[in-house]
Amino acid sequence: MTSTTPTLGWLGTGRMGAAMVGRLLDAGHAVRVWNRTRAKAEPFAGRGATVVDSITELAGCDIVFVMVSTSDDLRQVLLGEGGLLATGDGRRPGVVVDCSTVSAEMSAEVRAAATDLGTEFLAAPVSGNPHVVAEGAACLVASGEQAAYDRVRPYLATIGRTVVYAGAEEQSRLVKLCHNLYLGMMVESLVEVVTLAEKGGVDRAAFLEFLNGTVLASDWVRKRTPDLVKRDWRPTFTTELLRKDFDLGLGAARASEVPMPVASLVHQLIQVAIGRGHREEDFLAMYEVQAAAAALGPADDGGRGTR
Repeated sequence: MTSTTPTLGWLGTGRMGAAMVGRLLDAGHAVRVWNRTRAKAEPFAGRGATVVDSITELAGCDIVFVMVSTSDDLRQVLLGEGGLLATGDGRRPGVVVDCSTVSAEMSAEVRAAATDLGTEFLAAPVSGNPHVVAEGAACLVASGEQAAYDRVRPYLATIGRTVVYAGAEEQSRLVKLCHNLYLGMMVESLVEVVTLAEKGGVDRAAFLEFLNGTVLASDWVRKRTPDLVKRDWRPTFTTELLRKDFDLGLGAARASEVPMPVASLVHQLIQVAIGRGHREEDFLAMYEVQAAAAALGPADDGGRGTR
């Protein structure tokens, strides 16, 4: 009997990609996996994945998921030399599902090239850091042809808790950029009020405990409270990646003639954080910029703002 189960490929196992493909493997799906640094993909062999040496070895899969960092990365791994859609033997996946956060312009360019080659392209960016993804609580928003979405949706639903279809073109890209703009603005607001409370002599942990009990609380702030209290900036999402998304989001706003005064200010504060050495740290390290500006005490204050 011939199996009708689609064959799956995964391209890119950084922090987010690793968590996402892990969800598929844990659900019992067979997945072929490639990463630029093979060592980062090797652990998945012990979880049932087939680790391959080249992107072109994924070309025979029915569905290939992609998770890379930038728009240029997306173009390279799909259309560049040795890319998924650049094989000389005519083998190409039926559907490419890109879960990266990239510009709508690059997404449209890649979509057009894929369509010309007979491959469906679904943009399906994800909300949630690697820990959230691993817990099955991520949210995904997809756009592309409805038939491609219907085909891929069961796998997206395995990766995340919420899956939303936004339209036939690049709508999901804008949804994700709006989400990340709001995330950056929210974090800046959080670190400002935390700093004000500290400067007035309030224990940082106590203020956050209070905030988390009010109607203004959110699951995200609750989960990140221990990191903020301890000033633990091990990355879930780096300040540099947040700047990239603000670059894209504000570019989309300019193209649509939408003023974004608050986001524009936060963009500059993200740049300050990068300039002060927090590029590769978690973006919650924006607190350090605010704390320094307010002349708060050293990092070992144990959650108590010093004056």
